[in-house]
Amino acid sequence: MAGAPGQYLMAWERAQFDHAVADLFGYHALQLGLPNLNALAMNRMPHRWLATQGVQSPVAAEPGAALLTDFAALPFAQASLDLVVMPHTLDCHADPHATLREVARVLVPDGRVVISGFNPASLWGLRFQRERLSRRWGTGASLLPPLDKAIGYGRLRDWLHLLDFDIEVGRFGAYGPVMGSEAWQRRFAWMDRLGARWWPIFGAAYFLVAVKRVHGVRLLETKWKTIKQRANATVPLAHRHTDPTLSHQLEEEPGFEPR
Repeated sequence: MAGAPGQYLMAWERAQFDHAVADLFGYHALQLGLPNLNALAMNRMPHRWLATQGVQSPVAAEPGAALLTDFAALPFAQASLDLVVMPHTLDCHADPHATLREVARVLVPDGRVVISGFNPASLWGLRFQRERLSRRWGTGASLLPPLDKAIGYGRLRDWLHLLDFDIEVGRFGAYGPVMGSEAWQRRFAWMDRLGARWWPIFGAAYFLVAVKRVHGVRLLETKWKTIKQRANATVPLAHRHTDPTLSHQLEEEPGFEPR
């Protein structure tokens, strides 16, 4: 997304990605889409790749792209990546749920996925709907890319939970409206200062970090007592047995008075 709105949103998202990936360690990291935003710039893993899709030949590939692939069919083995970043990847793919399942497949246990996406419940979401109708009728200018199916934050969290992900970070940002010039975009900077406090869930975009969990079998500690423990244990008074012969002899003794 170019222009003042694109630069405004990308600045916020770049700060979020830089902060989130700086302290994530491992060996293999992958970014899916949006080459204009280097979401792995602050990450220190030795192997980092950028994957793009939607081109017909390697000649037309985006600069810096390491591979061309369908995001729903990644050419990586199961449990082979430590980190996957997805800047608006789910917004642009025809089958976002299949893409998320594929990411879950290639991530190692305790691997992380970092996602950003448009928030349909925002001023930008309203603008998306208006521009969609304008494109349908062939009227008006578009400042935002075509986005027919935006995935809401709550819906994405549900998908991640179904795939055994735990949410570590979730936040919203970019509360200003879509403006046609950089000067006007800066005039609404006060909305960013107040948005996180007064209307936190209505930011133009959401940012989310999730970790993949693999649930195994939990071993229960045995409650059986060892032979040595049973040998050293005292016998409860209620379970002690009295020799009947000894009791009969005591009764015949002179001076014995049963109580």
